[in-house]
Formats: sequence, structure tokens, C-alpha cells
Amino acid sequence: MTQQLARPAAGIAAEVERACTGVPGTDPGRVLAAVRSGTGLDAPALRDLAIGEAAALVAADPGYSKVAARLLTAKIADEAAAAGVRTFAESAAAAHAAGLLGDEPAAFVAAHAAALDALIDAGADDRFEYFGLRTVHDRYLLRHPSTRLVLERPQHFFLRVACGLADTVADAAELYGLLSALAYLPGSPTLFNSAARRPQLSSCFLLDSPRDELESIYERYGQVARLSKYAGGIGVSWTRIRSRGSLIRGTNGHSNGIVPWLRTLDASVAAVDQGGRRKGAACVYLEPWHADVEEFLELRDNTGEDARRTHNLNLANWIPDEFMRRVEADAMWSLFDPKEVPQLTDLWGEEFDAAYRAAEAAGGYVRQVPARRLYGRMMRTLAETGNGWMTFKDAANRACNQTAEPGRTVHLSNLCTEILEVTGDREAAVCNLGSVNLAAHVTGAGVDWERLRATVRTAVRFLDRTIDRGFYPTPEAATANRTWRPVGLGVMGLADVFFTLRLPFDSPEALALSTRIAEEIALAAYGASADLAAAHGPLPAFAETRTARGWLHPDAFAHAAPSRPDDWAALRARVAEVGLRNSLLIAVAPTATIASIAGCYECIEPQVSNLFKRETLSGEFLQLNAYLVDDLKSLGRWTSDVRDAIKRANGSIQGIVDLPEEMRTLYRTAWELPQKALIDLAAARTPYVDQSQSLNLFMETPTIGKLSSMYAYAWRSGLKTTYYLRSRPATRIAQTTVTPSGTEACSLENPETCEACQ
Repeated sequence: MTQQLARPAAGIAAEVERACTGVPGTDPGRVLAAVRSGTGLDAPALRDLAIGEAAALVAADPGYSKVAARLLTAKIADEAAAAGVRTFAESAAAAHAAGLLGDEPAAFVAAHAAALDALIDAGADDRFEYFGLRTVHDRYLLRHPSTRLVLERPQHFFLRVACGLADTVADAAELYGLLSALAYLPGSPTLFNSAARRPQLSSCFLLDSPRDELESIYERYGQVARLSKYAGGIGVSWTRIRSRGSLIRGTNGHSNGIVPWLRTLDASVAAVDQGGRRKGAACVYLEPWHADVEEFLELRDNTGEDARRTHNLNLANWIPDEFMRRVEADAMWSLFDPKEVPQLTDLWGEEFDAAYRAAEAAGGYVRQVPARRLYGRMMRTLAETGNGWMTFKDAANRACNQTAEPGRTVHLSNLCTEILEVTGDREAAVCNLGSVNLAAHVTGAGVDWERLRATVRTAVRFLDRTIDRGFYPTPEAATANRTWRPVGLGVMGLADVFFTLRLPFDSPEALALSTRIAEEIALAAYGASADLAAAHGPLPAFAETRTARGWLHPDAFAHAAPSRPDDWAALRARVAEVGLRNSLLIAVAPTATIASIAGCYECIEPQVSNLFKRETLSGEFLQLNAYLVDDLKSLGRWTSDVRDAIKRANGSIQGIVDLPEEMRTLYRTAWELPQKALIDLAAARTPYVDQSQSLNLFMETPTIGKLSSMYAYAWRSGLKTTYYLRSRPATRIAQTTVTPSGTEACSLENPETCEACQ
């Protein structure tokens, strides 16, 4: 075939043929059709045509993703070589000379150049699928500030991240081994900034509500702006700020409430980088007893004259159990001005209940509303915008290792609802994230438990190290993070595990396996933290934790039934002896970007579609469920007619005739699964997740009644937080009332009967 093309096309043809070698279902001739159309172009341009054509052909066969990735690997190698980079040591030297690499990491690489160069796994790039490698190339590889040529290849990138957290070559080798195998990846800030001159490695920042005074509010604006400048997701509470109409002492004026302040906060989040891209994102949390709660829920409305009054702020409800009990009982709910009941913000559980009822009995409320009416308004916000997330104050505090001492309260979560840490006026919470790729730890024979435990132990060691190596944009963040040393180890690729083992997402076997995975990770993570405590001492605030009182996270859950009770007993004895290095260890983050790099499904989520579109800086590309394609090929059903049918059905296979029922059940999408199953999975793993989980819920046509039942069930199941409500575009929202039982065939008393949950 190469003889049919003139140079430079002949060289590209040979490259395409090599890229297709060993990849079933691919044909180099189909890729080369694009090359033949590029008469007169040079070799790099012809390769770009071949990459684009291979990426487009993924819609015909997932194997072309591997072909496109191999061609892109060659492109990156040539680009790096043009910048004088062929080895890892050359990459580090070039990045340091360009002002991108810190002095200490650069010196470490220079001192161990030969040993580090020898660590590079030349074949590891072949583990990438196209979209993952494209993401690495477009977003993560260091580039020369002037020429924009890449200064590192993908394996150089992974080893650079490892060196930024390493004390020795052996350290670097251990972490690089996991990264290059795509078995574990840190969060994006660590991938971006490890070994950089300003190593901002943290993923999440939580800020308590400012005090109700100008100095405190403007100080909070400044903190949000600084955090936005250096990226990372931000959560901020706003519950302490007085409500609309509150008398301002010493004047004849009245407060305009929280909404004007939040509009200004919205602008504080919109920090931009030198390229003009907004780097920050934030979520504001408010407790539902605040008298401005209904105006708060309108901040993201997408209809009416004040459409989308904030553009950079997400909204979350920080809900005490007392509110949900009033909803269930169809009782009244009292709304207060925080200036009159400042104690409520810092109380939870029975103490909150007593203080709230006492304030109510004293008649100190601004007004009263039916609890179900307000709850229905929350559901409408979710249905119309996906925003206004339901997060539960008492569950978050009851199980948190940081709330042992009186006065220590979790006031909010982060942007993605998986972080639960105490905040205060001078205490910002921070977390460093990373996720284990479960897909890399499973075969058709089952989960490789020992490998999973080893991965977790390594991940915890290096997550702990990010606490000391990181740059912090604010002193409050630095102090809190080094005092409490929380980390957030999560997972991705749970759907890959279920597909590999042929377990439907809502099967009892999937529930049991998901729970065991969570338990194994928790055991290994706590054990690793105990080992770190033995070596370096426990976290400075260990005496203030529940763990110091002999308590471990599963102890807060009466329904928890650990499968390894003897190992938990041994762990408890070990922790009593040496302590823990980290106050918190487990948090399941969304992982959208790093899951793309790893080539697995996101975090704990089911697939949204069997055929979906991925977007990169270079364009849009279709991707297919490779597990489904393999099954269809085995049946001789992977045809153009079937592909077209899947496209027409928005990625569903339920309408394809003559498929085995087992396949239809296995390959349901998130829209076709009972949401009760997702909640049950999350509830079962909660005893082993000492922070929380970014749990999206899916409903194609949400209504107020269906949502009311679903979120009541989530609360009753003991979930600490939920995240987005995902719905189909252009959804019509049925305006129904929230009733114990009614036209929506759902019941707050019995969510088991709700069609949304089933």
C-alpha cells in the first residue's frame, strides 16, 4: 500500500499500517482514504488527517480509538523532539529552563537522570485510548511559553508528576508505575502542577459563611477570588448573613438580604487566566431555615426577567433532619433571620432540633411556610436547572471524624459534594484528591483484591505527601490542611467492573461487590494512614478526632456489616497504638477528566449512553461502549443497521430486536436504570466513605412528585450528599404538588412504590 502513495504520504501510510497492527476490526485503507485526499501536504499535516479520520471511524468500531491514539503518540514524540526533548531528563531540563519546573524537582531529576530515564516504560503509551491521550496532549503536557511546543511526552508527564512528590528514585518509580499503568490518577490540580514552580496540588476548598459584617464579607470575596485564580473547586456557606428586611443596627435602614451579596460573589468567582479562560467554580450552601431561602433558589432560574442571575455559582441546600421530618409530617416550617438565631448555624443533630424548636416557640421567626411547599420549590429548582443540590447537614456531621469536639461543625461541602470537613471563621478546609481505576484491577475472573489493596496503600502515601508539597493560595487553607491532613481517595470505573463481570447495575451481586470494594479500600487506606502515623507521627489534631476515642467511621452506621470483622478489629488496635496520619481518607469525586485519561467510566456512575460524544480542543468525536460492541460482534450483530438504530435511540439498545435479555439488562443506560438502585449502592458504601460521594441522579422527565419521593428516599437511606439531577434537554416539568400519595404514583411514606425509584 505504501508504494501507491508518493512521499511523504508513503511514510504516513506505513505508520497507519503499524498503528492498525493487532487491533481487530480496523482497516488501514479506511484511514488512508483521508491521507490520499491531502495531496501536497507535508508529513505532519497528513498525519493529522489520518488521526482525524481514525478518530471519526470510532463510530464504526472502537478499535479505531487505539489507532488514533498510536498516531497521536507519534505526533507528540515528533513535537517534543522538535523542542529538543527525547528523554525524561531532557524534558525536565527544558521545562526548568522555560520557567515551568521548580528548582528542587529539576535538581532531583538532574542528580538522578540516568536512573529516572531508565524508568520510562516505552510501551505504556499504548494503554491510552484516543480521547484520553488527546486530553493529555491538549490540557496537561507542559508547553514552551513561546513556541507552544510540548516539552514532555505522556510518560515524561507521568514521571514528572511522580518526581514532584518523590524523595527518592524508588519513590518516583512506585508512583510512576501506577500512573503509567493508568491504575491510579491524582486529581487534575496535582497532574497540572506537580513539580511546578507554584505547585497548587489541592482539588477542593471550603469556606465557612462570612460573619454578618462588611469586613468579613469582603474578606470572603477576596479569598474566593484568590482561590479561583489558582483553580480548584470552591464551596462557600452563606447562612450567617442576615435576611432581607433585617434592621441594620445604628441606622434606619434594612438589609437587602443575601441575593445582592451573592451576585457580587458571582463576579469574584469569575477569575480568568492569561488565556482568558475562567478557572474557578463555586457552590454556595444555605440552610433552609434562612428567611431568604426562596430567593436563593431563584438565583439559577432559567426563565423570567431575571433569568440566570448568577452564572458562576452553583447552589446547594444544607438540610437538617428536622426539615425533612416536617416535610414527611406535612407540618409548618419556620424561617428565621440568622441575626436573631446565630446559634443555629453551628448546631446539628439533637442540639439543633432543640434550639430550632425553642426559637420557634418564642415566636422569633420571620414567617412560616408549609414544609412541603418549600420542599416542592427545591424540587422545582432541581427539575428545571439540575442545580440546588440536596445535601444533609446532620448525616454529614454525625459521621465526621472532625466533629468530636463541641463547636466543631461541618457547614457545607465542596463544589462537587464529596468533601465534608469542618470550617470556621479562620479555618478553611482543603482536600487533595486521587482515584483508583477499578477497571485496571478486574478481569473476567474477578477483582484482584491484593493488587487493589497495594494500589490504595501507595495512593494514600502520595496523597498525604501532597499536603506538605503543595502551594496554598490562602494562609487559612495552609494551616487547616496541615493540622487535619485530610485526603480524598476515590474510585472510577465501577461500571467497567460490572460490565466485565456481567453484573447489572441494579443486581444484588453488584450491590454486594460495590460494598466490598468500598470496604477493602477503606481498610487499606486506614492501614496505610496508620503506617504513616507510626513513621511520622499522627496528624497534629489527632486528639480532637473521633478516632482518638476508639471510633472508626463504620461505627456510625448500625446497618454496616463488615465482611472482614477480624481485620477491622486488628486495625482498631493498630490505630489505638499509633494513631492516624489523616483525619479523613475517602471521598468519591466525579473524575470526569481523569476517567477520560484512564479510558474508564466515571467514578461510581452507570453509563449515560452506549454511544456518546466526546469533545476536545480538536473537535468532537463519538465513542461507543466497547463491551457492548464485543458482545454484538460475538453474535454477528455489529452491523451498520444496528449502529444506526443505537444512534436513533440516543444510545439505547432496548429497541433492537432479537437481542438476548441478559444483554438488554446489562447495557441499560442511566436513564433506564431505577434510581433507587443508585441510591442503594451509595447507601451501602457510605459506612466506608468517611467523607462523601458525588452522586448524580438521572431522570429523563422529572416531575415534582417523582423528585420528592426520590430525595426523601435518599435522605432516609442515610446519604450525606447528592450532586446534580441529570435530565434530558428540553424537559417539560410537570407542576404537581408534593403529597403523601397522589397522581405521581409516589409516596414520601413509601418510596419503594415510586416509579422514579423503581
